[in-house]
Amino acid sequence: MQVGMIGLGRMGGNMVRRLLKAGHACVVFDLNQDSVQQLASEGATGTASLQEFVAKLDKPRVAWLMVPPGEPTQQTVDALTGLMDKDDILIDGGNSHFKDDIARAKQLEPKGIHYVDVGTSGGIWGLEHGYCLMVGGPTEAFKRLEPALKSLAPGRGKIERTPGREKVGGTAENGYLHCGPAGAGHFVKMVHNGIEYGIMQAYAEGFDIFKNAERGSHAYSYKFNLGDIAEVWRRGSVVGSWLLDLTAMALLENPELTKYSGFVQDTGEGRWTVLTAVEQAVPADVLTSALYTRFRSRMEHTFAEKVLSAMRHKFGGHLERPTGG
Repeated sequence: MQVGMIGLGRMGGNMVRRLLKAGHACVVFDLNQDSVQQLASEGATGTASLQEFVAKLDKPRVAWLMVPPGEPTQQTVDALTGLMDKDDILIDGGNSHFKDDIARAKQLEPKGIHYVDVGTSGGIWGLEHGYCLMVGGPTEAFKRLEPALKSLAPGRGKIERTPGREKVGGTAENGYLHCGPAGAGHFVKMVHNGIEYGIMQAYAEGFDIFKNAERGSHAYSYKFNLGDIAEVWRRGSVVGSWLLDLTAMALLENPELTKYSGFVQDTGEGRWTVLTAVEQAVPADVLTSALYTRFRSRMEHTFAEKVLSAMRHKFGGHLERPTGG
């Protein structure tokens, strides 16, 4: 089938490459025309404007957006609303808030344009391994998109089937899933990323404990090979995961992690997961703590910590490390 892709960064560009490899036709657009020309040289049809992009898509059109969430996505949706027609499909595969999806679906409804939100996981490895796709939107649109979704997803691969899954059927074990109406795909991806924060934080804290075991200020002193620990856990441990695989790679390449500053950015989904939990009055202790730790990683010392330091010194005479020490 033919798919139009707007936004040719690391994710969007590699998704186009995976679609081309599977035999699909791709029309592409990006504000960076160098990216457009690169993919045109690989077999895609390049365009220089949104107008040309829409004109080169066969009706009913499929336009897939992989642009930053918020205003950039909204501006693109607004522009395409005036250019696309009834029965066209507009897909947001970025990291939008699910409530924005609900609003955009209503925005496009009068023109008969189907809005689909696709939570996309796979990162830079997606080109080779495929993308996990969580889809929200009309069932009719989902079914029309299945050929492309199948090509982008990893498929069943070598992962052992869940016992009993053969009796259930469906697309989930192939790596893509229709989660519900507008916003459902990004809702599932939002919680997915919130959980990701928690898992990453658990690994980080565990390896920090290992690292500090060699200081010798306790009744024990162990100098652990952290790369080897990560590696052995990959072999049969119940805490094995792809995130652990990546940790093992990083520790093998740079055991002291001197290449990394410890500054950890957060994407919108982690915050939105916590805010949604608050809306629902659902306890999310681990996910909230993991989010706050990312905030903390981007600070030297907060004013709150200075207050704590001052209080400890005043009430107990505790010597505090001087500023910059």
